[in-house]
Amino acid sequence: VQLQASGGGLVQAGGSLRLSCAASGSIIGIKVMRWYRQAPGKEREWVAALLPNGSNDYADPVKGRFNISRDRAKKTVYLQMNSLEPRDTAVYFCNIDTVYGGYWGQGTQVTVSS
Repeated sequence: VQLQASGGGLVQAGGSLRLSCAASGSIIGIKVMRWYRQAPGKEREWVAALLPNGSNDYADPVKGRFNISRDRAKKTVYLQMNSLEPRDTAVYFCNIDTVYGGYWGQGTQVTVSS
């Protein structure tokens, strides 16, 4: 199974983007679905998580602006990003953690201009 991330691009500050992460096949034993990001010269950081009970959790810098969700039928997890800021510029990665191991998407670039 592979994860294909898409939806990144160049947007002005205050704008919105929706990232998608589509699985090429069925994934069983899913525990947590997450989005991470990595800015130039910085370590990868966790951004958002969709927990097994259906609740969401967010890193402080994105709380109130980002929303993680999934579409089971489409085998896709989304990251809706609103009120984007230049500090959100990074490569965004999706991750699906299962009882059998984890899967990573290839990353999609998000650039926010001021």
